[in-house]
Amino acid sequence: MGEIVLPGDRDWVRHDPSPRRLERIEAFFGGHGYDMHRHDTYAIGRTLAGVQSFHYRRGVTNSTPGGTLVLHPDEPHDGQAGTDAGFRYRMIYVEPSLVQRVLGGRPLPFIAGGRSDDPRLYAASEVLLRAMDCPIDPLEEDDAIFELSHALAAVSGAPHGRQAVDYRSAEIAREWMLDNLDRVVTLEELEAASGRDRWRLSRDFRVLYGTSPYRYLTMRRLDTVRRLAAAGQTLADAAAWAGFADQSHMTRHFTRTFGITPARWLRTLGRTPSPA
Repeated sequence: MGEIVLPGDRDWVRHDPSPRRLERIEAFFGGHGYDMHRHDTYAIGRTLAGVQSFHYRRGVTNSTPGGTLVLHPDEPHDGQAGTDAGFRYRMIYVEPSLVQRVLGGRPLPFIAGGRSDDPRLYAASEVLLRAMDCPIDPLEEDDAIFELSHALAAVSGAPHGRQAVDYRSAEIAREWMLDNLDRVVTLEELEAASGRDRWRLSRDFRVLYGTSPYRYLTMRRLDTVRRLAAAGQTLADAAAWAGFADQSHMTRHFTRTFGITPARWLRTLGRTPSPA
C-alpha cells in the first residue's frame, strides 16, 4: 500500500482499500493536519509516534502513544502536531448504527476528553487498529465491533436496562432516509414512516446515533460523493447524483465535515480531481 504525499513536506496518508464497513487510515503530519470539522461517526484510534494535539469540547487534548482516541460523533475537532517532530496515528471510523446493533438501543457511549488510558478500550480496538497491511477477515471484524461496542459502554459508564427511547422507530427512520438520499426529506415524512412523533423521533435519533436526522442524511450524501468521485466522476456530477444543490453546496458540507476540501481528499487517494 503506497504512501500518498500531501501538500506538507513530510505529510502522508494511507487508506485501507479493503472492502469493509469500517474506514481505516494511517497518517503522518509534520504540522497542521485538519481544520475544525465534525463527522457523524466515532473516530477511534491511537497515536503511534509524537504528540497529536486537537481542540475538543472547549479544551485541548495532547495524545501520545499508549492510549486510545475516542472522538464522539458530531463533536467538532481539528488536528495538528504538538511538537516540531510531527505525529503519526492510525484511525478507524465507526458508524453509530453498528454500535447500536450490538447495544440494542442504549444511549450512545461517550468518552470524556477524547482520549482514554483504559486498557479495556485499548484491547478491544487492537484488531481494528492493527497495521494497515494486516488483513481483517469479515467475521473477525464483526467480533471486533462487538467487543469494541461493549468496551465503549463499559468505559463510559453508560446505563444498562430499558431506556426511554424508541430504537425501532429511529432505525426505521434511518433506513427510510437511506432509501431516499436523492431527494428532499422532511421530518413529517420520517414521522409517517416510523410512526413516532416527529420531535420525540428527532430526540431519540440524537441519543441513539449521536447526530440529527438532517446531519445523518447529509453525511450519507457525502459518502455517495466520495464513492462516485473515487470512481472517476467529476465532483459536480457526484454532487448532483448525491442530492446536493450544486458542487459549491457539496464542497461547503464536505470541508466542514472532513476538515479538508474534496480536491485535497482526492489527492490523498492518489487521484487528480476530474475536470467538470
